[in-house]
Amino acid sequence: MFSVFLRSNAVKTVVFAIAVCSMHGCGRLSTNDKVLKAVHGDPDMEQAIRQARGTLDTFLAAAAVRAPGTQDFKLKVALQEGDQTEHFWVTPFNATANGFEGTLAGDPAVLKSLKSGQRVHFTKDDVADWGYRKDGHQIGSYTMCAAFKTMSKADVEFYRRNSGYDC
Repeated sequence: MFSVFLRSNAVKTVVFAIAVCSMHGCGRLSTNDKVLKAVHGDPDMEQAIRQARGTLDTFLAAAAVRAPGTQDFKLKVALQEGDQTEHFWVTPFNATANGFEGTLAGDPAVLKSLKSGQRVHFTKDDVADWGYRKDGHQIGSYTMCAAFKTMSKADVEFYRRNSGYDC
């Protein structure tokens, strides 16, 4: 899960947690996951979200085919409760007549009405990132790469070593 406040400018600082989609897939938050704070309007994070949204159709095509050597397809979606928004990795997911539905891969840090494993419905407009693994390497996951810029070197190395991030 990665939380970033997108829709309301009322909050200047937001809480986010990073969920690792490990070598064994995307699931509940691990004990190594950290809760971090990000300033609303962070240019690196906003660029990462723009990049992910700009390539979403390519990702969805890859997810539909699931070529050999690919796995752990996931979407990061913004869910809102009142004036608070939190981003979650959702996996598995599938298209519906009105958008998508999927399963939250972690417990929230902010939105207490949600819990890991809960089914949620969302649209393309709610998607802030996407990712999957190909031959052991992360593809996409642009927000995670942006988060590396503010993380400790040890944490970044942990995610690279255990989850295949090349950024």
